[in-house]
Amino acid sequence: MNSENEQILAVPTNIVTGFLGVGKTSAILNLMKHKPDNERWAVLVNEFGEIGVDGSLFEGQRSQQQVFIREVPGGCMCCAAGLPMQIALNQLLAEAKPDRLLIEPTGLGHPKEVLQVLSSEHYQSVLSLQKTLTLVDARKLSDPRYTGHDTFNQQIAIADSVVGNKVDLYQGNEKEQLQAYVEQHGKPHTHVIFAQHGNIDISEFEGPTAANEQPAHHHHHGHSKPLASEQPMPESGVLKATNEGEGFVSVGWRFSPDKVFSRQKLVHLLVGLTVERMKAVFITDDGVFGYNLTPDGLTEVELDDCMESRIELISDSLGDKLEEQILSCVTD
Repeated sequence: MNSENEQILAVPTNIVTGFLGVGKTSAILNLMKHKPDNERWAVLVNEFGEIGVDGSLFEGQRSQQQVFIREVPGGCMCCAAGLPMQIALNQLLAEAKPDRLLIEPTGLGHPKEVLQVLSSEHYQSVLSLQKTLTLVDARKLSDPRYTGHDTFNQQIAIADSVVGNKVDLYQGNEKEQLQAYVEQHGKPHTHVIFAQHGNIDISEFEGPTAANEQPAHHHHHGHSKPLASEQPMPESGVLKATNEGEGFVSVGWRFSPDKVFSRQKLVHLLVGLTVERMKAVFITDDGVFGYNLTPDGLTEVELDDCMESRIELISDSLGDKLEEQILSCVTD
């Protein structure tokens, strides 16, 4: 597949989906550790917010060469009849000419529509759709914000394998509850497995999907303005963007690279946030770090590099003092 003129055919393609904060990015990073040295892999990642943080997290942590990453920020990647997704996917395929493609839709996206785009006539010879994996935190089955959310149930309905992630944190009969829920809401014979920290055996990704690609309802968020991830940085060195939908709101910022943050102050601020989800990359006085906040706590990982500091938060409501608090962490 490395010839410039060679046609791209039957690229093994997996969708890795799941609700907010369940560990999709960690699962893909873990899988990338098992990439054969002679293969080229591509990752298409979508984020609900417009800032785009996942691309920097992937770039900063990838341990191998020949891994190509492209982001589709700003909500559901399949909106506007799949155009943003198709543009990014076509560019990624042309650049990477991959031996495997991994697609991570946003936790608030519409996985049936993503599957429909990938199953369209245009991609039938280009992609070989392999198993769709849906990560679920079984502890959330007691929360109606999850079980009553159409996207959460869609993610289970299209899965070939449901992965009960964070199993080390389960108590009581949560494994059995997940298996019963999948039996009720999933396809017949959906495989249910359990994992810690997104460690999933590569064999779970092999084999064709059994998903039923029925026409799905198309919805349009109508982005008429450039996404914040693509806009030039203003003189202030701070660019803010918001998005909302599916019962959640997001707010994010980009900061010019000359703003260096106090790592100690940042961690103190981030660990105290009460949000559904937070992802960030920051240039600090101790180096470059990536941050990930879920209801289970804050994780920090050292990154090789990043172009600029970025943060994205998702919640059902967000305060108006966050920017001031984040900027107070800038070193003098």
